[in-house]
Amino acid sequence: MSAYIIADVDVTDPVQYEEYKRWSTAAIQQHGAEVLVRGGAVTVLEGDWHPSRVVVLRFASVAAARAFHDSETYRRARQARAGAAVMRMIVVEGVAPNV
Repeated sequence: MSAYIIADVDVTDPVQYEEYKRWSTAAIQQHGAEVLVRGGAVTVLEGDWHPSRVVVLRFASVAAARAFHDSETYRRARQARAGAAVMRMIVVEGVAPNV
């Protein structure tokens, strides 16, 4: 069953954040994730959530998403991001396709 990593990112140092993007892109490619959303305009429809940058990645499974997050390459991305952004990230299991 597919799984999705959803991240809400507040970038505080755009120059330093570029290094994070390089490492995270490498990790995404290594782990076969599909980028569904990466930045882009956000329009609030309900509630008081006002994210500045949203990222949505699709993985084959929760285990695959965890492997991405726990990988050495993504660990390097997190180190590069330190002090450059505030990250809120979850993984959520998708629904089973209709058979």
